[in-house]
Amino acid sequence: MVLIKNVAVVGASGHVGAPILKAIVDSEKFNVVVISRIGSKATFPSSVKVIHVDYTSVESLTNALQGQDAVVSTVGHEGFVGQSVLFDAAVAAGVKRFLPSEFGSDLNNAKSASLPVFGSKVTVRKNIEEKVKAGADITYTYVVTGGFLDWGIEVGFLLGWQEGKPRIYDGGDVPFSTTTLASVGQATVGVLSHYEKTKNRQVCVNDTVTTQNQLLAIAKKVAPEKEWAPVPVKTSDLYENANAGLAKGDYSVMMDYIFVAIFGDGYGGKFEHVDNELLGVPGKTEADIEAVFKKVLT
Repeated sequence: MVLIKNVAVVGASGHVGAPILKAIVDSEKFNVVVISRIGSKATFPSSVKVIHVDYTSVESLTNALQGQDAVVSTVGHEGFVGQSVLFDAAVAAGVKRFLPSEFGSDLNNAKSASLPVFGSKVTVRKNIEEKVKAGADITYTYVVTGGFLDWGIEVGFLLGWQEGKPRIYDGGDVPFSTTTLASVGQATVGVLSHYEKTKNRQVCVNDTVTTQNQLLAIAKKVAPEKEWAPVPVKTSDLYENANAGLAKGDYSVMMDYIFVAIFGDGYGGKFEHVDNELLGVPGKTEADIEAVFKKVLT
């Protein structure tokens, strides 16, 4: 039986990495090392060892990963492609489990995987799976969580509350899976704690399945005095406009593809199967969602 004890976290200062690091440390199950870029000014808990590396060097990363049982990558979009170097270093260092930076849409869904915004993630997956199939002595897990519930509300991503004019996609009754950042961290701990049951596969978790109209109703309950003027948007139009923009070299449209992945028909925004019980993610209630809205609306 393989036991994960030593865990290296990469990208641990980001809005996804920080709660994942916290969950791993708070579990008290693992010895934790943070792998940080040379020159980074990010700070971490005193209990965590920090190793500064050259992210572009297999040798530098391999040296840093010696003795680690698992690598959890939480890098942002700019670092997705570089994960292939990180994976090669993990293999060279004898790491047992690699978790690339997923924590989003279901890329086992062909329509989502075809969206340009996910091209780098798909490339990393292909590289990992081909090398494992060819005999690389390492395993992998993809942690899929849907849109981030608390962050998505706080910044107006899931419902644009700031001016009271949220874009409502395809009528607003499209159900989608969503997970808080704390639960993303708990799911990661669950993967590291269940080596065999999470080996070489994708796991999906969500705190709840909701709709934009349900979120809007909760927001109206929390802030009844606020004026709301929802703006209807078709994800099919969003998709076509994003394609046109990208063809002209406008990469600012990439975010629109993520809205398509979450709210568009057939893109797998609502997970049909979740691994909550295995990974120890209990889920959230409407009261929990209301509490998030209260933080931003009152």
